[in-house]
Amino acid sequence: MKYLIIVIVTFFAGMGAGIGTGFAGMSAAAVISPMLITFLGVEPYTAVGIALASDVLASGISAYTYKRNKNLDIKNGLLMMAAVLVFTVIGSFVSSIVPSKTMGGFSTFMTLILGVKFILKPVMTTKQEMEAVSTRKMVLGSLICGSLIGFICGFIGAGGGMMMLLILTSVLGYELKTAVGTSVFIMTFTALTGAISHFSFGDKPDLLIMGLCVAFTLIWARISAVFANKAKPETLNRAVGAVLVILGIVILVFEYAV
Repeated sequence: MKYLIIVIVTFFAGMGAGIGTGFAGMSAAAVISPMLITFLGVEPYTAVGIALASDVLASGISAYTYKRNKNLDIKNGLLMMAAVLVFTVIGSFVSSIVPSKTMGGFSTFMTLILGVKFILKPVMTTKQEMEAVSTRKMVLGSLICGSLIGFICGFIGAGGGMMMLLILTSVLGYELKTAVGTSVFIMTFTALTGAISHFSFGDKPDLLIMGLCVAFTLIWARISAVFANKAKPETLNRAVGAVLVILGIVILVFEYAV
């Protein structure tokens, strides 16, 4: 019975995380962390580490899919990646000394917030607007925003990918699909750095739970990334938003019911 519950929880956690990653480049921690914490009783710091580990292959396969469809800007993404990686390590260390309850509550809250944002205010930007952004703004924005995103991703994992998407589209002027492709490209390395940092500073994860989360997230990320490159931007935003809101509500109901 115990193993059946683990499979069910990790399947839905991986499905939600994979869809979010493939469709909108969000961090798997927005979904996986609160579900592992709530339904399997995984320690919050370890749950974030597992979520980040799940992000690595899922973001990697998504980035590959977006690149094949010419929706990935590697050149301008490298600078932001450098800042993100450095501050991911810093954020991970800080989170290791913060009370677990704070992390768990924030992860659950972020799931709902991200979902509502996708539904009410979808990101709509054209490639013409993207090409009009100045080089100076791109460089400064990448460094400053990358530092903030990296710290958040390392601290709780949740919100890093979504914040990156918002920064790329609203601050740096990226078109949505290119922003998602660039986001998952950066998140591949950010998640790897964050996962290694988490497991270095904290306890080792349950290999079964981590393995299932990685596998399910990878499968759904691949499926959703293929569809995302063919779908309309508004459809992508609202589909992911609906998934996150539903998961967030379920988790909150469960937390307050027990």
